[in-house]
Amino acid sequence: MAGMGKSVAEFEELLPVMAENLGGEVLMRELSNGFELLMDKEKGVITVESLKRNAALLGLQDLRHDELVSMVEEGDTDGDGALSEMEFCVLMFRLISGLMEESQLLLEEILQQELKFAAFC
Repeated sequence: MAGMGKSVAEFEELLPVMAENLGGEVLMRELSNGFELLMDKEKGVITVESLKRNAALLGLQDLRHDELVSMVEEGDTDGDGALSEMEFCVLMFRLISGLMEESQLLLEEILQQELKFAAFC
């Protein structure tokens, strides 16, 4: 998702916090609400077109078409060119776990730097 702007980064940073603070049931409900917000109401899935139509609701109105396609393709496990609710939730959970791991590594790196700095003082 590189290059998709500050809004995506901000959203991704919020996912681990949401997961930790909301608990599983509430998080699933929020993801379901997000899916319904982005989906094509007639088809019942998130398509590139529905994502483009609703991107402004997420502050993503400046995304290029190829970036929207990439977002859908990343979560499209059955190859139908769209995201079902399950695919959307799986993608969001992958982002959550990946971001939590990255956060842990970053925290460890910062702590190591602080310890080295403290040893010199």
